Amino acid sequence: MQQSGLTYFLSDLHLGAHYFRDPKEQEKLVCRWLREIAPTARRIYLVGDVLDYWFEYRHVVPRGFVRFFGTLADLADSGIEITWVIGNHDIWIFDYLPSELGIRVVDGVLREEIDGSSFVIAHGDGLGSIPPAERLMRAMFRCRLLQRLFAAVHPRWTVGFAYWWSAKNRSRHHTGPNSGPSSPEPLLQWVREQNARGPRPDYYVFGHYHQLLLREIAGSKVAILGDWLSNMSYATFDGRNFDLHKIENNRNFAPINSSSPYK
Repeated sequence: MQQSGLTYFLSDLHLGAHYFRDPKEQEKLVCRWLREIAPTARRIYLVGDVLDYWFEYRHVVPRGFVRFFGTLADLADSGIEITWVIGNHDIWIFDYLPSELGIRVVDGVLREEIDGSSFVIAHGDGLGSIPPAERLMRAMFRCRLLQRLFAAVHPRWTVGFAYWWSAKNRSRHHTGPNSGPSSPEPLLQWVREQNARGPRPDYYVFGHYHQLLLREIAGSKVAILGDWLSNMSYATFDGRNFDLHKIENNRNFAPINSSSPYK
């Protein structure tokens, strides 16, 4: 097991999304980057919406992501600790990926110590004041009965519907590949309220908002990690410094076309 090295954070890769010109090339790019950081990595935190859609079945494995899953398995086998904090697109991870890849999967807010500093890590959706309709949808997505009913529908229909819904949502509520939910203010207010109630962690780390942010709020450093649609961003922590990074502009983003569902 490695005893030194960097901790990496990244979120909102949305692998498999139909709004990439070439989803397979995007997956290869991510895998190449993961292999490049492997010699310096001790831990990797995937902070939600890593896949644009995933639903785990009991006896079959959905098509796709072979290179990505294989890369994660290789990294985990080499001793790198990998934690996947699920988001609102990859919400339906159950037991297959953790057991097959040798990674930890967390649903919700993760609180832990990393190299002597306290962290709160979450995707960010559902935290703070959100519209009642969104809160209801989150509850429905986590309802075990509804999950079983959804699993009973043939994937030919559910997978196509899920990707269509994702593209439609992005075209309706987002203005481009670099955008996300309109404002992170509800999330930042949640941070203020958390720190007013109890011990203040050294760092909060979030995804979901598809923008880069690093600031101090109410005694804690708060980071939003950006995305891998166009920001190509991630963060590192070396035990003393927490830094945001951008790799390069991603030219693989295609104009959204959500008019053809269920292909």
